[in-house]
Amino acid sequence: MDNKRPLILITNDDGYRAKGINVLINSVKGLGEVLVVAPDGPRSGMSSAISALQPLRIHLEKEETDLKIYSCTGTPVDCVKLGISQLASRKPDIVISGINHGSNAAVAVIYSGTMGAALEGAIFKIPSIGFSLLDHSAQADFTYSQEYTRLITEQVLQEGLPIGTCLNVNIPKGDDLKGIKICRQTSGQWVEEFMPSKDGVNKQVFWLTGRFHNDEPFDEATDEWALSQGYVSVVPVKIDMTNYDHINKMKSWENLK
Repeated sequence: MDNKRPLILITNDDGYRAKGINVLINSVKGLGEVLVVAPDGPRSGMSSAISALQPLRIHLEKEETDLKIYSCTGTPVDCVKLGISQLASRKPDIVISGINHGSNAAVAVIYSGTMGAALEGAIFKIPSIGFSLLDHSAQADFTYSQEYTRLITEQVLQEGLPIGTCLNVNIPKGDDLKGIKICRQTSGQWVEEFMPSKDGVNKQVFWLTGRFHNDEPFDEATDEWALSQGYVSVVPVKIDMTNYDHINKMKSWENLK
């Protein structure tokens, strides 16, 4: 192993067979040694979940020059933890997650297993990126996203990121991408989230559905606006969720009896 070359740890939440992760692997080939540790099946919506009540199993799926691919029975965060602590011969230089089938812009960053994995990399003080394409189809066309996944990965390898920060990168689908916009997360929420239905014995069940309500559709500083205009949105995301602006306003609480 050439320790002078970057070690790239890759994972996702759609499973190691997903088209998106295989496109991502191909897009970063040649940048360094690639270690893939990804779930053995879909794990969407896992956020930063970990497997605390059952053991994890891994299986070596593929090995060739500068590439190893492992499947894991756990969550995306489990994959990052195992990759760093058990499977990598040294600390990875970068963690990249994706390419997710579907958007992780705005508040979706909270629920996303793709971004949970990127945040886990940041917890380990490793520059990390989550990539997503705005197309949920299993056969989504990632052709025009590969240029940006490689460019942004190269940039982070060269410049690094602040400790405790990762990138949430979302890419519009199509062949007319206008470039990159550095953005903030859009304010909004999911509404009408469940569709009532019946199961096979006529018992009520609920299917997760709904739509995203954008509170600020015309704000050019946001990721949803950038995506609507055909730009790749890049949002720096922090692990530290403290509302520092509100700390001083709450200081009087320390005198409560």
